[in-house]
Amino acid sequence: MKNDCHYHPLEPAKWVCGECLIHYCPGCMPDADPGRHHGLCPHCGRTLRYLGAATEAVPFWQRLSAFFRYPFHWDPLLVVAFCTLVPIFLGQGILGWVTYVVLALVLFKYTYAVIRYTAEGHMKPPPVAAAWSGDGFAIGIQQMVVFIAMVLLVGFAMALLGPIPGLVVGALVVLALPASIMVLAMENSVFAALNPLNLTTLITAIGWPYFLLYGFLILMTMASGAAQDFAVSHLDPEIAQPLSGFLSSTYMLILFHMLGYLLFQYQQELGFASDYQDDEAPADPQRDRSRRIDADIDMNLKEGNYDRVAGILEESLIRDPANPTRLEQLYRLSLARNDREALKRHHGKLLHWMVALRRHREMKSLLALLRQQDAEFQPADPELVVACADLLFLQSEPKPALQLLKDFHKRFPESDQVAPACILVARILANDFRQWHKAARFLRFARQHTRDPGLTKTIDHYLGLAQREEPLRAPRASFAPMAE
Repeated sequence: MKNDCHYHPLEPAKWVCGECLIHYCPGCMPDADPGRHHGLCPHCGRTLRYLGAATEAVPFWQRLSAFFRYPFHWDPLLVVAFCTLVPIFLGQGILGWVTYVVLALVLFKYTYAVIRYTAEGHMKPPPVAAAWSGDGFAIGIQQMVVFIAMVLLVGFAMALLGPIPGLVVGALVVLALPASIMVLAMENSVFAALNPLNLTTLITAIGWPYFLLYGFLILMTMASGAAQDFAVSHLDPEIAQPLSGFLSSTYMLILFHMLGYLLFQYQQELGFASDYQDDEAPADPQRDRSRRIDADIDMNLKEGNYDRVAGILEESLIRDPANPTRLEQLYRLSLARNDREALKRHHGKLLHWMVALRRHREMKSLLALLRQQDAEFQPADPELVVACADLLFLQSEPKPALQLLKDFHKRFPESDQVAPACILVARILANDFRQWHKAARFLRFARQHTRDPGLTKTIDHYLGLAQREEPLRAPRASFAPMAE
């Protein structure tokens, strides 16, 4: 049964909690480890069951073109070419027959590697080394034993029960042959591959798609046989023999790749889990704390647990107070909930974020909301006040800027920001309200409260402009060479 994510219905699920019965997609479980099939349920903390790619694997009949292209990758072509061409040069002697048997075993080993490789999620063929290195050559002998046992079973049925029952048994054996190949590939056991209970269980677990695959295999077998018969009947033996071997070998690769994909597609029903291992699917997301927080926020928002979302954001901001993503999420959530207490409690961090990202509209809205609750509200950080007022002034918001700077020298008499605040007030009065006289008074007050030569020079520059009733623009930078 294919399941979609509980929180993202368009995404296939890859994890399920047996306790909560909730399915999760990779986006909901960024901190899980698909490689080790380990993840913990965000709700109850229990270990999740990994579903692999069972929920996103497309039906095998939608990949027919990929199946037919499969043997023509470089690695399988090398194996087929070697196993097909080498016997031609060895003749019909004992050495030729021995080599032929060995190469047949090599081909069987590679085709069974194809089944296992595909069932594990590799949609590209295994490397050439899979045909030669390591163990696994016994699989060819095991397959021959299975074939012989099936032939003997049909023969005994015909001899003991008669032709018609024998044909029925033969039809059942042929029907079970693909299942037997899959069981042998996964279990490496002749007895398992011949056990009717194993075969029936696999066929039942797959269901009607198994019979659809069986029909495809029958058609492919007929087509392959017809092509080989044409080659033998109409071509010279020197060409017909390698061509016939090439056709039969590529047919085997297609067949075994299809059987492996059927295992991959129905892995959930068959009781194992594997995922795409090649470039056909995106890599698993990095296990990152920030992504876990994003997933928790998303799930709780969709559940309507807004208090929990606020708690997650506040916990995150304790660890990283200046995180712009979390600050924006907290701001948006508080606005949506009209939670002015939260806005007031975190106004310092929010204003710093707005200054850093030049978010003057949000700043104006936040200050207005806070003053609806407390008409006398003012930030308590003098540097933050000047930075906010400066941003509002530069963004043509003079009234909110002046409101922030109201009685600044009384609120922060010991601050080194008194002079910059007064200069900013003077610029707003002159440039936006054309109140030159008041601007000059603030400039003279600023000069009395600073010992910075550079700032004093700037104040004198602004005083000259105010006396001429010109906009108070900052002095131009000078690039004159310094005197030696």
